[in-house]
Amino acid sequence: MPRPLTRHQHLQNAAFLKALRRSGNIRLAAREIGVSHATLHGRRANHPAFAQEWDAALTLAQADCEIAGGRAAPLAAKAARDADDRGHRTRGGEVTVVRRNDGKLQVRSAQPGKLTRECEQAFLSALSATANVRLSAAAAGASVAAFYRRRRKNPAFAREMRLALEMGYERVEAALIAASLADSHRDDAWRHNDPPPVPPLTFDQAMQVLQLHQKEVRLIAEPPHIKRRRGESQEARSYRLGAMYEANQQRLREDYDVAEAARREGRGVSPHEPGAPVLPDLAQVRWR
Repeated sequence: MPRPLTRHQHLQNAAFLKALRRSGNIRLAAREIGVSHATLHGRRANHPAFAQEWDAALTLAQADCEIAGGRAAPLAAKAARDADDRGHRTRGGEVTVVRRNDGKLQVRSAQPGKLTRECEQAFLSALSATANVRLSAAAAGASVAAFYRRRRKNPAFAREMRLALEMGYERVEAALIAASLADSHRDDAWRHNDPPPVPPLTFDQAMQVLQLHQKEVRLIAEPPHIKRRRGESQEARSYRLGAMYEANQQRLREDYDVAEAARREGRGVSPHEPGAPVLPDLAQVRWR
């Protein structure tokens, strides 16, 4: 099994494919990004996904050349729908993979005005700051449904959306926790006053109160998410707990894969690293 590509190599491949799509010349595209064409051919031989993207870019470049009468046809200079200078919409002619109605995948030349990877990255960046899907979609200039549709169809985007949402959740949670720590003294005024006297209780009433709250006070209660629900059979409860366990294990596996990829990457910044997503001031985005 070939060794997985590092992030730096993935960025090199993306830059090469972009240059290849523009020129249709393998050696020229390799020279443009400063990588030996032999190195790229080696990656092509070991990584079928890269080989498929290579073939698609070359095919579309050749098609553009034929349409232009033998001359290289540059991509459209303007977006079809609006003057989007953030790169959040396709200009027409980019390589894209779509799923047909029969379920099969097909490489096509993108239509103008479709969402790009830059738009996805802007959405994920905003989501990691706010944990608010609707606000993040508005900041990226697209509808919420578009990103939920991508999450259903693209497992990789679903993973990144989950990670961005987790990061945003943790950041919001950390801010909330900082405001609710014991040393903030925001909610402990009652403890600095003498408690009121216990109202008169019968023996039965006192025992009932203790019975109602014994598990919670003594920390022996079942967590709410595993407590049997009303009307739930033992079989259904076991299935639900098993599904929760499997989902948690899947998340742990994904987190491990992400950590391993980061470990293999090492240090250093690739010259092909894309810039930070262009976002408006999130405080000024209208999303309701």
